[in-house]
Amino acid sequence: MLSMLKRIIIGAPLKSTELGEQKLNKKKALAILSSDALSSVAYGPEQILLVLVTISAVAFWYSMPIAVGVLFLLTALILSYRQIIYAYPHGGGAYVVSKENLGENAGLVAGGSLLVDYILTVAVSVSAGTDAITSAFPGLHDHNVIIACLLVVFITILNLRGITESASILAYPVYLFVLALFILIGVGIYKIITGDVSSDLHAPIGTPVAGISLFLLLRAFASGSSALTGVEAISNAIPNFKEPGPRNAVRTLMAMGLLLAILFSGIVFLAYYFGIAPKHEETVVSQIAAETFGRNFMYYFIQGTTAMILVLAANTGYSAFPLLAFNLAKDKYIARMFTMRGDRLGYSNGIITLGVTSILLIIIFKGQTEQLIPLYAVGVFIPFTLSQTGMLVKWLREKPKGWAVKLAINLTGALISFLVMMMFFITKFSQVWAVLIFLPLIVLGFHQIKKHYVAVGDQLRLTTCEPIKPIEGNVIIVPVAGMTHVVENSLNYAKSLSADQIIAVYVSFERVDEKIFEDKWNKWQPDIRLVTLQSYYRSIIQPLTKFIDTVEKKASESNYRVTVLIPQFIPKKSWHNILHNQSSILIRTFLLYKRNVIVTTVPYHLKK
Repeated sequence: MLSMLKRIIIGAPLKSTELGEQKLNKKKALAILSSDALSSVAYGPEQILLVLVTISAVAFWYSMPIAVGVLFLLTALILSYRQIIYAYPHGGGAYVVSKENLGENAGLVAGGSLLVDYILTVAVSVSAGTDAITSAFPGLHDHNVIIACLLVVFITILNLRGITESASILAYPVYLFVLALFILIGVGIYKIITGDVSSDLHAPIGTPVAGISLFLLLRAFASGSSALTGVEAISNAIPNFKEPGPRNAVRTLMAMGLLLAILFSGIVFLAYYFGIAPKHEETVVSQIAAETFGRNFMYYFIQGTTAMILVLAANTGYSAFPLLAFNLAKDKYIARMFTMRGDRLGYSNGIITLGVTSILLIIIFKGQTEQLIPLYAVGVFIPFTLSQTGMLVKWLREKPKGWAVKLAINLTGALISFLVMMMFFITKFSQVWAVLIFLPLIVLGFHQIKKHYVAVGDQLRLTTCEPIKPIEGNVIIVPVAGMTHVVENSLNYAKSLSADQIIAVYVSFERVDEKIFEDKWNKWQPDIRLVTLQSYYRSIIQPLTKFIDTVEKKASESNYRVTVLIPQFIPKKSWHNILHNQSSILIRTFLLYKRNVIVTTVPYHLKK
């Protein structure tokens, strides 16, 4: 039943030879990998205005030069990541670049930052999309958390079905959003040109503003730079592109940068010209749409597509997180399970982990994840800074043809990224201080995992200096709870193993039961030795393990091995299991950690 349900939800398994068919073309890749960056148009301009409004509405004209600064940073990042894609065509982005050029710890800081950032991407994006939905339908506001969690489950299932299938479905809302904003910006600019919008709504550029400072402008610039989150995702996901992967990835990156620049600058310009001020109950994009079209079909079309893109921005995380986890797992810094492909050829363990952790964040913060945006942004600019610095080191070390231009591009990107990162730490320390705690802990965790894998490899390698002693014989212990076909099946199996000794062990809670059982046993299985143990506290595991320890100690002196065969009946239907105690599972779990004891289960399948 569970297998059938899995097939319905996720789809039939794909052959490994079909992996090439799961690659993305540029059109689908642009939609699925740019959704995070493009969605930031919905809140990036608003973040600038939220800082400027602390002075006065007259200061809103500063949003224009700040937007130019953000576009300059975007250009530097796009050109920088273009170079990263060609230099590291197998993907990995900031993690691989930092690890190779700046050292192991720098790579782990970049990798850890991005892992957390992709989780935040999903939580923040889905929560923002849910807010847009409940803004249009206020009656749903009390159900924000449930709606957000269901949306995460939906996106997780889509990605488990395969990257091409999810891209085919999710591409339409992304391109609809782009179309909607192009219409909004085009109509808005047309109204301005035709004089349909009063010029008195905004202060002219250059108007003196009392109380303005360089510090506040840098803070606004850092806040507006949150619109650049997601730019690095394409460099992580090169293996998802159809061949030639690097060239297709670069073209997709350039197209994303162009779209983001046009949409971001358009929204900032309209917000400034329309004199839009940020409101708690209504977004800046909503206000611009209302000013441009009124509350008609076009307004709701823009709001609807904005809500969809905010939700689907999470899909960038689903595209990049599993590949980053794969690279970390391949280098033995996280669990090896992240290197395994699922039935649909995606890294399903990474997809499921991302979905579960995002839901936990949404529940913990009750869907109010606005305070996570600075944490989310600084988590991106740390890898930005490290990757650009890593590329600087690479060009200085290798000095390929045209390296001076490449060096200048990465130097610009590194300096601006570092400036934005420091501005986040300085101006929003109360919101981002957690980075200084969890990042070192994550890196420490990576090192502990690597240490474990190295130790395991040393112990499993055939060339290890520790010889394996030959096994001279075998003592089999069979825990029994009665005289049944289950026990008989296990005893017959034990006899077939040609053991030196077979011992049946019965744990009794009452002396009377012990004597009765011994008499019946001697008539039923006279050739099998029975040991009865008295349990005064109604525990089976404690006396049984104590007896096994005693036998194992004596057996090890003669290089004998102790094998525990656990009888277990398997019900015909899986739900029947809840009707029976699971003592066999408890015994097996406990005994697995005994150093020199072999534990195996002998199943007996019931027919009805």
